[in-house]
Amino acid sequence: MKRFQVLVPDAHLRDLDIERGITGDKVDYLVYDETDPAAIPDTVWRSCDAVLVWHRMKITSDVVAKLDKCRLIVRVGVGFDNVDGAACRERGIPLSNVPNYGTTEVADHALAMLLHLVRGLGSYEARMKADPVGGFVAENVPVVRRLRGLTFGAVGMGRIGTAVARRAAAFDLKVLYVDPYLPEGHELGLGIERVRTLDEVLARADIVSLHVPLNDETRRMMGAQQFRKMKRGSIFLNIARGGLVDVDALHDALRDGHIDAAGLDVLPQEPPDPKSPLIDAWRNNEPWLAGRLVLSPHAAFYSAAGYTDMRTFSAEILLEYLQGGRLRNNVNPGWDK
Repeated sequence: MKRFQVLVPDAHLRDLDIERGITGDKVDYLVYDETDPAAIPDTVWRSCDAVLVWHRMKITSDVVAKLDKCRLIVRVGVGFDNVDGAACRERGIPLSNVPNYGTTEVADHALAMLLHLVRGLGSYEARMKADPVGGFVAENVPVVRRLRGLTFGAVGMGRIGTAVARRAAAFDLKVLYVDPYLPEGHELGLGIERVRTLDEVLARADIVSLHVPLNDETRRMMGAQQFRKMKRGSIFLNIARGGLVDVDALHDALRDGHIDAAGLDVLPQEPPDPKSPLIDAWRNNEPWLAGRLVLSPHAAFYSAAGYTDMRTFSAEILLEYLQGGRLRNNVNPGWDK
């Protein structure tokens, strides 16, 4: 029986017990913990039958050019912007992702960030830690407001956008969305108002939340101009991809008070530069920003169950294609032409 050689160049966890439990003795894993492709010998790239890549390494066109025997790349996760899908297409290599894990965790995380801000949890906790008696006061905290009746604007209505919208509606928020890639009438099945442009979402929503992939069309889709179009006093959430947002422009919008608060699970640079204006102000708990920004370390997807799903589904996708030719969740169509 042929044993497939599968390269894992940037293993987040080196044990691969879950993956081996799926693929058994059919696959030999070549496991590395690198972020630079050059740290892996060319002979390994050229000899592997497939690649399981996490999010820590960029698979550029130069790397793809070395994949002489590779039949499949599986991105262990949803976002695939760290893999040059066009270069893979030109080499006849399909690229797949794992869209069917972590949806509920990410949606829960978005609402958790929103609730943390609008219920003042960070401010209350900081006050009471500093002075349990004197800080035992409800009034005079930033952002706190009633959610019921506000408008929640979702940018993108795929799996996660839909899950977030359902949760927002459960908190009596009015939900609207924009998504030019969904067919007409999609909104009728959801029972949610659909608008045609991002500008309309920005103008009408009290809370704007991003749920789109990162690509050439969406990169830095939220910059100074877009933040200025949002309602004054609104809240901004990004649990999708860091590259969607110009964080310096967000810093300025928060600093001048046009945006009341923001929650970010993702950043353009991960880990972030501690000296960037927004991160520096947040770390120092500067008075103008205190209680108005919540950050988490690209963790919205995470739970033990979600992690297990992600790794299990990745291994299943890998084995089904290598062994039986069944391709699932392909994200670079045309690779076979």
